[in-house]
Amino acid sequence: MPEDVEMNDSQVPPAAAAASDAPAPAQSTLHHLKEIASVIEAGSLSKEVRRISRAVRLTIALRRRLAARDVAAFLALALSPSSEAFARLSALVPKEDGSEMDVDMAAPTAQVSIKHGLPEIEIYCYLLVLIFLIDNKKYDEAKTCASASIARLKSLNRRTVDVLASRLYSYYSYVHELTNTLADIRGTLLALHRMATLHHDELGQETLLNLLLRNYLHYNLYDQAEKLRSKAPRFEAHSNQQFCRYLFYLGKIRTIQLEYTDAKESLLQAARKAPTTARGFRIQCNKWAIIVRLLLGEIPERTVFMQKGMKAALTPYFELTNAVRVGDLELFRSVADKYSSTFSADRTRNLIVRLRHNVIRTGLRNISISYSRISLADIAKKLRLDSENPVADAESIVAKAIRDGAIDATIDHANGWMVSKETGDVYSTNEPQIAFNSRIAFCLNMHNEAVKALRFPPNSHKEKESAEKRRERLQQEEELAKHMAEEDDDDF
Repeated sequence: MPEDVEMNDSQVPPAAAAASDAPAPAQSTLHHLKEIASVIEAGSLSKEVRRISRAVRLTIALRRRLAARDVAAFLALALSPSSEAFARLSALVPKEDGSEMDVDMAAPTAQVSIKHGLPEIEIYCYLLVLIFLIDNKKYDEAKTCASASIARLKSLNRRTVDVLASRLYSYYSYVHELTNTLADIRGTLLALHRMATLHHDELGQETLLNLLLRNYLHYNLYDQAEKLRSKAPRFEAHSNQQFCRYLFYLGKIRTIQLEYTDAKESLLQAARKAPTTARGFRIQCNKWAIIVRLLLGEIPERTVFMQKGMKAALTPYFELTNAVRVGDLELFRSVADKYSSTFSADRTRNLIVRLRHNVIRTGLRNISISYSRISLADIAKKLRLDSENPVADAESIVAKAIRDGAIDATIDHANGWMVSKETGDVYSTNEPQIAFNSRIAFCLNMHNEAVKALRFPPNSHKEKESAEKRRERLQQEEELAKHMAEEDDDDF
C-alpha cells in the first residue's frame, strides 16, 4: 500500500501539477457586487445596520474597479426590469460593448441570488450609479440621479436605510458643490434634516447638519451657520468622521466670531480624532489651528510644521509664524504678499490681516525686554511703522499694550520715552498654576472620552462564556476593529 501511494504521487502529470499550483482566477467586479447585495439583503431581513455599513465599506473599496458594463449588469440582476428605478438608472449608465460582460458572467463563480423589491437594494443601486457617475465626471447625470434618489428616500422610514441614506446625502451635496450650485439645494437639505429629526435618524441628522454648515460656510454665511448649529438637536456622536467634520466647522465659526480659545480646542480635537490617512482634512485643521494660536499670542511648536506629508502644505504658515515670532512687520508683509494666493484659497486671508496687531505687539514686547528706556521715535523705527505720524501711532500702540497687560512699562509723555519695569519672578504669580491646571483638565477629559468609548459584550457579567465562544467573540472584535479602521480611511 505505501508503494501504491508513492507510485501515484510520482505519476502525476506535469500539466496537472502546474494547474494545481496556479492561483485561482480573480473574481469579477460583478460577482463582488452580487456578494455586497447579499450582505445588504441579510442585513435588511435581520435588521442589522452593521451589515449595511459593511456593504458600504466594501463598495468604497470596489469603486476604482467599477465599469459601465458591471453597473448595467448588476442593475439588471438587482432590480425588476419593469420597475421605475431600473428604467431611470439604466438610462443614466452609458452603454458599452457587452462582449466583456458576457465573459464575466460566464466565469465559474458561485451563484448569488438577489431578492427583488427590497428598498435597501433599490437605494443601494442609486448609490452605486451615483458613485460611478461622479467618478467618471458625468456631473449632470449625477445630479439627476441624486435628485431621484432623494425623492425616493422621502417615502422611506427604515433604520436599515439610514446608512445608505447618509451616503446619498453626502454625494448629493458633493455633486452640487462640484458644479457650484450649493445654494440651490439648501432648502432641500433643511427639509431632509427636519425629516431625519422626525424619523429619529440620528446618523442622518449628523450628516445633514454638517452638510448645511458646509453649505453656509461656502458662502461665508457664518451667522446663519451659528444659528442653525445652536438650535439643532445634539446627541452622542454615531460617526467619528461626521464628528470630526462638525468640530472643524465649529472651529471655523468660533474663529470668525473672535472666540479663539474655543476655536483652538475644536480644531485641535478635530485634527487629533481624524484618521492618519485623512491627510487633506488634517492639513486644513492644522492651518486654521496655527492661525488661531497665533491670534491667541501663542507660537506653535516646530514639530507641527514637520509632520509627515504636511511639510510642503504648511510652509507658508511656517514662514508666517516665524514673522510673528520675531515681531518683524516688514517680514510679515512680504510673507503675506508672497503667499496671498495660497491664503485666499484656504480662506484665511482675512484672519492674517488680524495678525498685524499681534506682530506689532510681539515686536513691542521684545523691545520692552531689551531696553529699560527707549524713545517712542525709536520704537516707531524698530516696528517699521509707515504711517503719516509714526510717533503718535507708536504712543497709542504702547498705551494699548500696557492697558492690555502685554508689557509692564510706563510712558513718559514729557520726554517721549517708554520706561520698562523690572521683570518679576513668574513663579510668584498664578501663571504656573493656570498652566498645570489646563494640562490636568486636558488629561482628565481625554480619560473620560476613552472610558465612554469602551465597548462591552451584552450580559458579560451574568454568564460565563466557554472557550469556543470566547474565540468567536475575539474574532468578531478583531473583524469589527478592522472594519472601523477601514471606515475611517474610506470616509475621508
